[in-house]
Amino acid sequence: MKILIADDEAVSRHLLEKTLTRAGYEVIAVENGVLAAEQLSRPDGPRLALLDWVMPELLGPDVCRHVRQRRDQPYVYMVLLTSKESKQDVVAGLESGADDYLIKPFDPDELKARLRTGLRILQLEDKLVEAREGMRFKATHDPLTSLLNRGVIMDLISKELVRAQREKSSITVLLGDLDHFKQVNDTYGHPIGDEVLRETARRLLASVRSYDLVGRYGGEEFLMVLNSCGAINAFARAEQIREAISKLPVQTARGALPVTMSLGVLPTGESGPRSLEDILAEVDVALYAAKMAGRNCSKLADAKCSV
Repeated sequence: MKILIADDEAVSRHLLEKTLTRAGYEVIAVENGVLAAEQLSRPDGPRLALLDWVMPELLGPDVCRHVRQRRDQPYVYMVLLTSKESKQDVVAGLESGADDYLIKPFDPDELKARLRTGLRILQLEDKLVEAREGMRFKATHDPLTSLLNRGVIMDLISKELVRAQREKSSITVLLGDLDHFKQVNDTYGHPIGDEVLRETARRLLASVRSYDLVGRYGGEEFLMVLNSCGAINAFARAEQIREAISKLPVQTARGALPVTMSLGVLPTGESGPRSLEDILAEVDVALYAAKMAGRNCSKLADAKCSV
């Protein structure tokens, strides 16, 4: 665990660094408050800090206030070191954002015990953050494929439509459906069907850019949004995605299974604003046209275009 020591007295700083290095910490030592604030503001900065109250450039309590103003980085456990002993000073130090307060001269064993308390608090905070992120992921992602779930992908499409209209740009909406998927479930069972769905999701994510969107629309249907993609490139991009699904069989517990996908394709922006409901209806019609054309192909909405 990294720990920051901020003390303008070289001898005190050296003794602290020696003690904590022996205790197994990775020590970063600085001599003033500005350098301390800079270190603690780094994304990979220390999450434990020993701050002398009186330092050049920035006092220890001011460093605490600076760190507590951040909202986008992990919690930092800070201990103020000082010779001030009054209750008013203790209150002022803790109200600045410090987690603990140690009066000089202090016992090294007491210091290490207080730091162990800080470590336990940081570990608890990490577990809470992990649990929160896990709950957020479950609320927004499909449990089988880990793609965005239907509600989230539709909400994001609505937002992307508004953004595209505001910026006078275009997005392409794709609705893909695995061909003959019911036969996979009927012949090999639902666990094998689940393997196919998971691998399809992986291939879809691998075939789009990091700022595109992929969600599970329902069953074996997948909804995709290609940002900054207009009519000129829409069909070619759809074909790249279709080929990414069909080029190799899916390896399952029952052997290799060929898998293909039919796609409805709708670039927006050329015909003015449209509601999400209208767009989904149009791209669904295009998907139906792809199915009627023999499957394993792409069809543009409002156009007779196929592979």
